[in-house]
Amino acid sequence: MSMKRFLNLPERVVDEVLGSFVQLAPVTLSAPGKGVRIVARADWKKDRVALISGGGAGHEPAHAGFVGEGMLTAAVSGELFASPSVDAVLAAIRHVTGSPGCLLIVKNYTGDRLNFGLAAERARAEGLNVGVVIVGDDVALEKSVKPRGIAGTVLVHKYAGWMAAKGLGLDEILTRITAFAELPMTLGLALSGCDVPGRAAETGGHGPELGLGIHNEPGAQEVNPASAREAMQLVLTPLLAEAVRRDPAPETRYVAFLNNLGGCSTQEMGVLAHDLLDIAGVERLALMVAPSSLMTSLNMPGFSVTLLPAQSDFVEALSSPTNAPAWPGVLTLHKTQYFEPAVDYLDKGKPDVSSGASVEQNPSVVAAISRITEVLISSKEELDSLDMKVGDGDAGTTIAAGSQTVRLRLQAGTLHTADPSQLCSEIGSALSLVMGGSGGVLLSIFFTATGTSLGNGVAWPDALADGIKRMQDYGGASVGDRTMLDALIPAVQALQHQGLAEAAHAARSGADSTAGMKKAHAGRSAYVPESALTGVVDPGAEAVARAFAAMVATS
Repeated sequence: MSMKRFLNLPERVVDEVLGSFVQLAPVTLSAPGKGVRIVARADWKKDRVALISGGGAGHEPAHAGFVGEGMLTAAVSGELFASPSVDAVLAAIRHVTGSPGCLLIVKNYTGDRLNFGLAAERARAEGLNVGVVIVGDDVALEKSVKPRGIAGTVLVHKYAGWMAAKGLGLDEILTRITAFAELPMTLGLALSGCDVPGRAAETGGHGPELGLGIHNEPGAQEVNPASAREAMQLVLTPLLAEAVRRDPAPETRYVAFLNNLGGCSTQEMGVLAHDLLDIAGVERLALMVAPSSLMTSLNMPGFSVTLLPAQSDFVEALSSPTNAPAWPGVLTLHKTQYFEPAVDYLDKGKPDVSSGASVEQNPSVVAAISRITEVLISSKEELDSLDMKVGDGDAGTTIAAGSQTVRLRLQAGTLHTADPSQLCSEIGSALSLVMGGSGGVLLSIFFTATGTSLGNGVAWPDALADGIKRMQDYGGASVGDRTMLDALIPAVQALQHQGLAEAAHAARSGADSTAGMKKAHAGRSAYVPESALTGVVDPGAEAVARAFAAMVATS
């Protein structure tokens, strides 16, 4: 069976993660062989209140990533999704606690409460001054159930760390942090469970669920969002309702925290952040913890949102400096500001429609462009499918985007279809604006150069040949390199010496020939192995063949 994830032995995962971490941060690690895993500040002098948190592994960067000046003094790790032992927590207390005392920050899970609680009692029996705060920020479960401690725990780390860094005593910190821990509200949503290393059934067996914890346990409600926005709406609707229930004052503003549960890409997090800000409204939010992975559940494809009332000392605490390596910082929010870019839009020089002026049209050219763009737009899925095999899978999408832009301009009557030179220049400008990648640029060069030649009195077939030459000057490809030129060059050559029907036939033959080319010498296909190319038509060449066939159909 092929490897699916970059892991070694399942029983070594936690030790290897912590082993690399301590070599990259100013922390120390408990010596191996003692059955405990403790990460502690290397610079700690026991002159202030110590802060300890921890829990099962699998939530990286929690909890070790929050050890540093301004946050935790130490973190205690158990096995994957399993609380550390009483002895491990007690050893951490002994290591960092001086006369100012120690505060244990505990997520509200039974194992954590029991092990951290008993460790606190044993430490007190030894004469150490230890306080405990239980965090339960999850709002998903019924009110009769004590809420779980999830991503909001990280905000508790930061607020407590700020107070400890200021030199506050244990009693004051405990009083304030106990009140603070009641305020964060968190709700999560995931599309499936996570994969637990070493488990026989690695993938969590449930589908999309709302209100799930961080240990692969089922959520409170099955859901089926059709988009990122709908998923965010499912989370924010009950979360904002809970916020209003707790504080109905309309002027109350909040700190927002978007947490990646481990399996969301950076792009997905950006989309989710957009939807969070749009749905909640920036006027309701005073601050945002930078969207990031802070309290994960291995590789769970999901997210959670935490809201915290934006009281002034909370904002100050969250904005204060820390050298804890995993704290992402906070961002102030403002409404989007726009500027007008200097872009050569397709409608540059568009007549003043209010004066009744219009662009002269050539009906046969309008019909041809309309048919070509219709064919290319409808070919999107097929061209993308071809490109999935030999490129990055977006050729059809890109070509359809360019075709759609041209089609909209055509329907608006702003294309100069009666002026071949200007028409080609306008099409070239449109394609450069909306088509990404090298293909869009090359087609823009092709149409722009063709338009220039037409403006100099060159006939259509020869002007198209000039456009191809400019494409080759900049792109470097030729016939046999497995690109759109394998269809375009023979088509234009046939057009120069015969007619449109022969050109369409040559384009189709050229496109089909690319299926037998075992090596590409240009474009994304140049990086694809021979085995993936064999029998697959180049999507760019296929698009050219379909465009010429569409022209024949309207002639």
